[in-house]
Amino acid sequence: MSQAVWIFDLDDTLHNASAHIFPVMNRAMTQYIQTHLQLEESAACALRQHYWRIYGATLKGLMRHHGINPQHFLSETHAFLTDDMVQTTRRLRQLLHDLPGRKCVFTNAPRQYAMRVLQVLGIADCFELVFSVESSRFHAKPSLRGFRMLLRALRCKAGDCIMFEDSLPALMTARRLGMRTVWITRRLHKPVYVNYRLPHVLALTHSPLKKGI
Repeated sequence: MSQAVWIFDLDDTLHNASAHIFPVMNRAMTQYIQTHLQLEESAACALRQHYWRIYGATLKGLMRHHGINPQHFLSETHAFLTDDMVQTTRRLRQLLHDLPGRKCVFTNAPRQYAMRVLQVLGIADCFELVFSVESSRFHAKPSLRGFRMLLRALRCKAGDCIMFEDSLPALMTARRLGMRTVWITRRLHKPVYVNYRLPHVLALTHSPLKKGI
């Protein structure tokens, strides 16, 4: 029997990014669009949200339609992070330690940001792989190409994987490939392509899922 491969999104899955990080990040992205596309704030904010809805990542829209340099965009919009913006919990490390099988992070964030958040959370060494947006060659989730690149990097089958995400489009791609899907949300409605729903990742502690596939 194959080992379970636990794949975790980072922001709003392994930690609460909406509380302190996303508001600042969204302002930074809006400011970047204002500066480089010469737009008013309202238009820049609307464009950022539009690309996020269409592509699952603002960066993809900016690259495709405006020729924005991805490395420059990521460095400029993620430079704000300070340790006190990351909400930590001691129980998370124990939970990850107890999971049987392999573990990785799959994030649309840049590697430098992802590693810093994981280090502040005290769980960086719990994962054999941190697959960032650079790792996917900027084919951010929910892109099928990014997922396939992740599977090649892990040298595993989709059927061995359990994916934890707060984003439904990403979970749709994961399910399409044959992964088992876990939606991190407090919403009650569960789409058919979601296998399990948890209010937060720590709820996995008391879930039958913890035993693996």
